[in-house]
Amino acid sequence: MKPPVGKTPARRAAAPARKPMPAAPAAAIHGASEARQFTIDTDDDGIRLDRWFHRHLPDVNFNLVSRWARTGQIRLDGKRVGPGDRIAAGQTIRIPPSEVEPERSVAREMPKTLSDDQIAYAQSMVIHRDRAALVINKPPGLATQGGTRTHAHVDGLGEALMFDSAVRPRLVHRLDKDTSGVLLLARTPGSAAYFAKRFAGRNAKKIYWALVVGVPDIYSGLIELPLAKQPGTGGEKMHVDEENGQPSRTAYQVIERAGSRAAWVALQPFTGRTHQLRVHMAAIGHPIVGDGKYGGQNAFLTGTISRKMHLHARRLRIAHPDGPALDVTAELPEHFAESMESLGFDLALGETAFADDTPEPATREVKKQQARAHAKTIRKERRGERRSRSTAAAPVGKGKPAGKAKPAPAKPGGRTKPVTPRTAPKRTPRRP
Repeated sequence: MKPPVGKTPARRAAAPARKPMPAAPAAAIHGASEARQFTIDTDDDGIRLDRWFHRHLPDVNFNLVSRWARTGQIRLDGKRVGPGDRIAAGQTIRIPPSEVEPERSVAREMPKTLSDDQIAYAQSMVIHRDRAALVINKPPGLATQGGTRTHAHVDGLGEALMFDSAVRPRLVHRLDKDTSGVLLLARTPGSAAYFAKRFAGRNAKKIYWALVVGVPDIYSGLIELPLAKQPGTGGEKMHVDEENGQPSRTAYQVIERAGSRAAWVALQPFTGRTHQLRVHMAAIGHPIVGDGKYGGQNAFLTGTISRKMHLHARRLRIAHPDGPALDVTAELPEHFAESMESLGFDLALGETAFADDTPEPATREVKKQQARAHAKTIRKERRGERRSRSTAAAPVGKGKPAGKAKPAPAKPGGRTKPVTPRTAPKRTPRRP
């Protein structure tokens, strides 16, 4: 209904203006009054920003990190940054106020889940420790990781090996349960990635000592036999498979022999297949002493020689993220040392095996590629020689009219016959 002419409609009473709500103080939201800054160290060089939060501020979830980044509350060297952007060592991260402290700044106490004996046992295995790496001499019979019906393992003792670190050490390679010797663990996430790349790129030098049954006819050689999981064993056993196996390569050297009964050999694997050394030595007719899985009854010696596995990871040499290469050796376990003494072997002789840093021998495929490249180079050189000879024999003069006949060399007792240049054949025009 329209209002009558000349009259203005009654105005509604103006509602009282709302007072703006005071902004909640940052301390009430995040528990602190000021934003904080953190400097990226070398262990976090190259990782994503959200990964940095996952490592050091696990209570800050991805959604919160995304919101902070979207609203510009996270700054990297004063600039806005996204959750997926990479960060570099030395950069500074500014984050909103929070009560959550970085994980590395929280001093952890020794966990109570392990007994004092377990802690003492784990720490007694340590033979090297620095900021980035922890090396233990793993005893035989202790698994590297847990599994079905495997409760005692190195990974389960990780919290006892933290020492002054805020994070558990991480495994970067493995040893068989019955194999003893050098086992490397990384103490920081950054060093774990660094060492893992070195192992994956086959840049780590590993030397094993082993006692084998009998004496190889060739004292030094390279075993190239592809390996695959043996069907029907559930992946618990490997075998040589020429068709479907993965390439596997092991170099060996006979250090000393005990007549024709046994030999002490040094082994250097160039690939990391499961049970590689054990399968390779059994495949050439000299199983490792105590390895009944691949050698059967022939893998055991009579007398005072222990029936335990005689395979020991003696030495590991690998690049270190903080400086010179890490080079550590592990002493033999008790049963291995007693067998060596019983057979009269001199341990000092083993230090010279694979002592030089010679490069890995080329595989057959690499040799074929090198041969093809060499042949191609020779063909190019010969092609260039042929061209130079033809140019020198028949130089092309400038300014000579084309199409003139050149006299052929006269034969003895014959006549000179002019040679006409070859011309393209005439084409018959098509009829319309």
